[in-house]
This record gives sequence, structure tokens and C-alpha cells, in this order.
Amino acid sequence: MKRWVQLVVSLVITLASFWWTFKDANVAELLGSLRSANWLWLLPYLAILGVIHVCRTLRWGNLLSGIEKVPFKPLNEAAAIGFMMLLVLPFRLGEFARPFLIAQRAQKIRRSAAMTTVVLERIVDGIVIAVLLRALLFFVPGGETDELARIRLGGNLMFLVFFSGFVFLLVARWQHDLVIGLIRKTAGKVAPAITEKIVNIVDGFVSALKQLPDRFNLVLFFVWTVVYWALNGFGMWVLAKAFDCSQASEGVACQPLVLNVFASFVVLSVLIIGLMIPAAPGAAGTFQAFVKLGLAVFVPAAVVNGSGVAFANVLWVVQILQQVLTGLFFLVISHGSFSDLAGKLSAQGSTGEQPSHRAPES
Repeated sequence: MKRWVQLVVSLVITLASFWWTFKDANVAELLGSLRSANWLWLLPYLAILGVIHVCRTLRWGNLLSGIEKVPFKPLNEAAAIGFMMLLVLPFRLGEFARPFLIAQRAQKIRRSAAMTTVVLERIVDGIVIAVLLRALLFFVPGGETDELARIRLGGNLMFLVFFSGFVFLLVARWQHDLVIGLIRKTAGKVAPAITEKIVNIVDGFVSALKQLPDRFNLVLFFVWTVVYWALNGFGMWVLAKAFDCSQASEGVACQPLVLNVFASFVVLSVLIIGLMIPAAPGAAGTFQAFVKLGLAVFVPAAVVNGSGVAFANVLWVVQILQQVLTGLFFLVISHGSFSDLAGKLSAQGSTGEQPSHRAPES
């Protein structure tokens, strides 16, 4: 029943997002923008996406190093396949993929400990993007608009959610017994069974937090995080250049999309807020809607509803294809089975079973 509710909610959000993205779209200019796009800009953008994948993989390795230093080859396999599963599987089942896969390829890493590193990544990324967005909004030209007000609210909520999670983990690490006692005295009186599952999860996180990497690897983690997000914003600026209408032939309706580096980082930050919302696999719909919302701060509505919507959809398609094809490549060379892995992740997600010491080999 819970899965059906999740499915209905995600479909409603996805359909509503697509409706909002395309409701004012100028179809003639959207198609004209696609026909006249300079697709050569895809080459540097794909190269940037490749470097982004390496940065994302290496920083995960830095976090895992407190438990075990995993060689790049198995680390990269687990990361590439895991990122793909996160995109294509429904109900956020892909969240379990990287911990599951790295536990198969390492000697000392348990799925529960690996899951903690994934959670820490998310918390750090959420705080970084929320702070970045708040800082950038101070320098947005022009007065307050409805779009800016919504974006500012979203940034505040994002910071509140992720900073609260960070504080909770620190307090649980520092005062473990007190936190567990409070959980049992409050939630335990309402739903004892669920509370014990929460307690087990907190215990797993706290145990894993005791195995944080050394100072050198922790610094490297933050360095790769900065590089990772810098490349994401820069890459968005690079791809936007493809939609400047410079290749438009006579008679083709096309208004150029002009996006500077500053605006690209604002749009990126707005997009990340949108990706927090549960939707269809691959964030279909919400991805395009929040790119459009970010563009509306800097670009006239006539451009947003033509070249802007075209850019948002191409950005989504290219990112999806790059991550899916990369994941499939490493899945094939590692002799893995998509259906087998998806089945195991689905079973783990539906039962809520706590990870064992070591995942069985597939």
C-alpha cells in the first residue's frame, strides 16, 4: 500500500511539473532552438560530465577510507553502477545501490557503514548548495520577484533540513544514550516497532561515524566537493552556449539563451532544491521545471519558454544518458545483472532489513 501511495504521489508531481514546464512554451521557438543548436558544445560538456563522475567517485573513496581504502577500479565500478541505479529505479531504491555494491567489492566495509557515507555526502551537499544559493541571491540584479521569493524559501527549507540532519548526527555521536533514550520516550510510545528500527539505524550511523577518515582524506573530501560543484555550474554554462541561435537558418524562430557563469550557478542551486522533491525516476519533470524556474530570474519569459525549455530538456537527457550508459558499461564488464541487482535492492527496500556484515556476491 505504501508503494502505491508513493507511486501516485510521484506521478502527480511529475505530471504537474511537466505541465508547468510546457504550459507557456512557444513550440515553434522551442523546436527552432533545437534545430539551430550548436551541438559541438556537447563535446566539452560530456568531457566535464566525465570529470564530474571521477570527482564524485574519488570523494566517496575519501569518506570510505576511514573503514577501508578501496582501490579505484572497484570503487569506480560501484559508483558508476550505483549512480545509474539511483536514476532508473523507482521509490529511491537506488539509494541502496552504492552501499550494496561496495560491500561486495571490499573486505571490511558493511552496507550500514557505506550507507552512512552516502547520507553524509547528501548532508554536506545540501548544506553547501543551500549556503551557496543564499550567498548568490544577495547579488542577483533587480528587485524582489515572485520567483526569487520562492527560491529563497526553498533555499531556507533546504538548509534547515540538511543542517538539522547534520546536527542530529553530531549530537547522536556525542550523546548516544541520551538521543536513543529520547527517541524511545517520544516516538516509542506511539509506534514501538518503527521506533526500534529507527534506533537500529541511528546505532549503525553512530558506529560508522566513529570510523571517519583521517584529516588528510577529510580535507580531500571537501576539496573534491568544491571541484565537483564548480564543474557542475561551469558545465551548465558551457551547454547553454549551444542555444545562442548562432546556427539558426533564415526563417527559423529562435531567441538566443544568454547565461553567464553567475546565473548558471544560481540555476544549478535552484535545480538541486527541485531534486529533493520525490518524482519519477531520473527526476523527470521536476528537473525541467526547476531549471525553468532558475532561468526565469535572469532571462525574459519569451526566451525561457522557447530556448530555455529546450535547454532544460537537453540538459536532462544528456545527464541521464551519460550516467546510464556509464553505469551499464561497468555493469557489463563486471559481469553483473541489472534485474538481479534491482531485485535485491527492491527486497532490501521493502523489508527494511538491516544490512548484513557482508553482501553476498552476485
